[in-house]
Amino acid sequence: MTNTTEKTSAVATDTRSKKDYSNYFQSAYQPPSLKDAKKRGKEAVKVLTDFNIPENLVNIGVGKKFYIRTYGCQMNEHDTEVMAGILTEMGYTATVSVDDADLVLLNTCAIRENAENKVFGELGHLKTAKANNPNLLLGVCGCMSQEESVVNKILKTYQNVDMIFGTHNIHRLPQIIENALFSKEMVVEVWSKEGDIVENLPRVRKGNVKGWVNIMYGCDKFCTYCIVPYTRGKERSRRPEDIIEEVRHLARNGYKEVTLLGQNVNAYGKDFTDIQYGLGDLMDEIRKIDIPRIRFTTSHPRDFDDRLIEVLAHQGNIVEHIHLPVQHGNSDVLKLMARKYTRESYLELVAKIKAAIPDAALTSDIIVGFPNETDEQFEETISLVKEVEFDAAYTFIYSPRDGTPAAKMEDNVPLEVKKERLQRLNAVLNDISLKKNKAYIGKIVEVLVEGESRKNADVLTGHSGANKVVNFAGPKHLIGEIVKVRITDAKTWNLGGEWIEEKAEVAN
Repeated sequence: MTNTTEKTSAVATDTRSKKDYSNYFQSAYQPPSLKDAKKRGKEAVKVLTDFNIPENLVNIGVGKKFYIRTYGCQMNEHDTEVMAGILTEMGYTATVSVDDADLVLLNTCAIRENAENKVFGELGHLKTAKANNPNLLLGVCGCMSQEESVVNKILKTYQNVDMIFGTHNIHRLPQIIENALFSKEMVVEVWSKEGDIVENLPRVRKGNVKGWVNIMYGCDKFCTYCIVPYTRGKERSRRPEDIIEEVRHLARNGYKEVTLLGQNVNAYGKDFTDIQYGLGDLMDEIRKIDIPRIRFTTSHPRDFDDRLIEVLAHQGNIVEHIHLPVQHGNSDVLKLMARKYTRESYLELVAKIKAAIPDAALTSDIIVGFPNETDEQFEETISLVKEVEFDAAYTFIYSPRDGTPAAKMEDNVPLEVKKERLQRLNAVLNDISLKKNKAYIGKIVEVLVEGESRKNADVLTGHSGANKVVNFAGPKHLIGEIVKVRITDAKTWNLGGEWIEEKAEVAN
């Protein structure tokens, strides 16, 4: 571990001795508890608005650099922006290289086994960086940190880690870093029970074109395969006035697109006891703000109500893309997954959405190889995909997550069968995506230009309202703008087109 004397000297404004910290370190060792994480209390969630960095920690990072590697979903991207904001206010500056960093944080994802394996692999690689720089602080945070088995593995195998903290106590990052600087032992502070909602956290957003706005935290659905309700806690909604002010702030600062985030975003407001106010009501207010595009993710079909559909049908600055995870096409498997809807009810919802929003672009998440999945049940997934005609879908082979109910089921679908089913499913999805994309040829779409193509610096790339990737040649000053592009080419994953230059009107 890092030399204690060197760590202590980094806290120039703190005169407390190592001995003064000994009792605190013992009480601050808080590993996660799966048993506690499963509980859902009725206690009220407080909204805290007085976040501040302790005076003795304000300049602790001056002359030092931080690097955050983010895995997983948009919520993790949002959390990374908050941590970057806190570190910046502590005097740290960002770097794009691990080799150049004094502080490295891995913001982790627990939703798939493959994501966890990537993190453990990275921890192995970082042993070299720690050996080369003993003063390097290495932290693991995010959803993996909320899992008992993960923390136990890190404690046993990865002694190069200095600190572990979870998803509920990001606002305590200054204190966690302080403890790691003083402690000889690994600092573990993971709250198994979710904390309060902390407003006014500093944030360094990635770019100034697209902004994430978290509207709620946690999930109460407890799908049998999913670890998220344990790693993110119970559903807690931010107050609408705080969300609306954040969106207005982004609009004032020239942002072109806002995405409203939540693990189950359309459960927003269900936990309010003083008002009846849901996602449809929130979006009805936000759509009146002068910002060109509004998105939201991720939806659960069970909570997608008529009020939300009514508001989405107004369109305007509400984009036509809707991510609506189905997970499977067979009702018996959906019941095993505890999704609380049937194949038939999902298809009814899709029909209702398409009737209200004819140009809706639907995407989805689909799992193959769930325990006991038969060939016939898998065929029902294929037939549902063909009936709905998703524009795209994220597809996954089922992998058990430790601590979930599904992990206790026999994982009895052979891996080779899972792989064959995934291949077949993707082939069907790709055919549908290509067909839908070809229908755009000759049409003019509005594209939010996000930057240069990774493959060709002379080509610009961005997304349409339907979330289609569109590539076209154009001047660099278009980056950050919404422009019109005539589609001339269609591939499975993207569209190609020609920029339509809008001529300025000449006064008579």
